[in-house]
Amino acid sequence: MPSIRILFGIRVRKLRQALGISQEELAFSSNLHRTYISDIERGMRNVSLDNIYKIAVALDISPKDLFDF
Repeated sequence: MPSIRILFGIRVRKLRQALGISQEELAFSSNLHRTYISDIERGMRNVSLDNIYKIAVALDISPKDLFDF
């Protein structure tokens, strides 16, 4: 089974693409760097609770929905 980082990254990418926005747009909306979003989507980052919340707000979802994998 893939790691939680990989699963989380896949979920972020899926939700971002469903909204039709780029990594750069998500980064801007969440006040994070584009390369950080890229690293998250590739499962390379251990994301903090603060940044999970920022991403959820930018995607207009509840933070718990990021873990629906």
